[in-house]
Amino acid sequence: MAGSDPQPKKATPPRPATDQPRKPLQVMHISRKTNEEIISETSSEKDFSEQSKDKRFSKKVPVETSIAPLKKGPEQKKVIEESHSNNLQAMTMEDLLRSESSSDDKNINSYENKNNFGQQPRQVDEFDFDEDEFLAALEENQPIGSTGEIAKGSVIAIESDGIYVDIGGKAPGFMPKNECGLGVITNLKERFPKGLEVEVLVTREQNADGMVTISCRALELRKSWDKVQNLAKEGKVIRVKINGFNRGGVTCDFEGLRGFIPRSQLENGENHQSLVSKTINAAFLEVNPERRKLVLSEKKAAIASRFSELEIGQLIEGEILTIKPYGFFVDLKGVSGLLHQSLVTNGSIRSLREIFQPGESIKALITDLDPSRGRIGLNTALLEGPPGELITDKSKVMEEAEDRAIKARNSLNKEKIDPNKDGTRINLSS
Repeated sequence: MAGSDPQPKKATPPRPATDQPRKPLQVMHISRKTNEEIISETSSEKDFSEQSKDKRFSKKVPVETSIAPLKKGPEQKKVIEESHSNNLQAMTMEDLLRSESSSDDKNINSYENKNNFGQQPRQVDEFDFDEDEFLAALEENQPIGSTGEIAKGSVIAIESDGIYVDIGGKAPGFMPKNECGLGVITNLKERFPKGLEVEVLVTREQNADGMVTISCRALELRKSWDKVQNLAKEGKVIRVKINGFNRGGVTCDFEGLRGFIPRSQLENGENHQSLVSKTINAAFLEVNPERRKLVLSEKKAAIASRFSELEIGQLIEGEILTIKPYGFFVDLKGVSGLLHQSLVTNGSIRSLREIFQPGESIKALITDLDPSRGRIGLNTALLEGPPGELITDKSKVMEEAEDRAIKARNSLNKEKIDPNKDGTRINLSS
């Protein structure tokens, strides 16, 4: 720029003289011994790392060898290391595994030979074995008292919270006070004196001390449910005492079980609270031990009691209630029976109304009786002499119904055979 001072020029270095002699080149000397040792160490480490990473048999893996800690001179140590590295390079993984397996077999064989030295192999027949003693030992060590099992034993001790019963196990069974029976037990010593033989139900298996929990109450409840189920199958009527009520009905107790009677199943359901402390007849509607559900019915009891007065082969008198396409429904004083169209007459009819009318009184034989389902099957064709007599002379058949019923029962007892064809005859009067 104008007016500015010019920059000073850099000094140029002096040029060397052309006739000046050059210095000789310096060469670094590397020892052959040190170089070979480094190459041997790095190659062995590289082979070992690659072999462990890739798991290939073609790589070379060093073999662990135990070298005695002896002091050797420099020259001798060098020779050993070189021979060792050459052996490693020449050995493959397959050779290594083969050598290890052979060495293990040798060790095992040598160990077995050492243990079996001076001993002869024994056979099974030479051992003392008694099958009866073996089974007896198993029975002694077998735990006694699994859940749900019935056991018998004797009372050995009485405490304030329960009793101890010897049931034949390692330890006695313990029965809590509230499991000693149905209801409230105030005096355990009077109810369960020492030495009393009792039958109990195991409710909990043995603990670490070998003691099981037992119950008389659970066993009595099981027996009660079994009894109730059998009574329900037979259609029996029972007597129960009403001990409570609610909006839906009344409650009662039977054989230690709590039962319920709905208002719709009572004869006087509108004033059901007045039934408390009274005893009534009841039949079974539902029995379910798993859900502990017991439902009863007073109305069904009236029907069941009527069924108890009936039997197969009995001549009964009733009144025609309704006429259906398949037969007549007959009122039998509290229960209804069905006179099927196929059992009305042995003759051919065009309409059921040709024979009986609603409100008409008839006599018929009972040929089917099912109290559990509330079914009664009737038959009038057995009262006929010639086929179709009910159509032509119905009044005569009804007048002579009692005598004809006796003949019909006798003929059926002779002709009706069990479906199994074993020669057993069915008695309709039983």
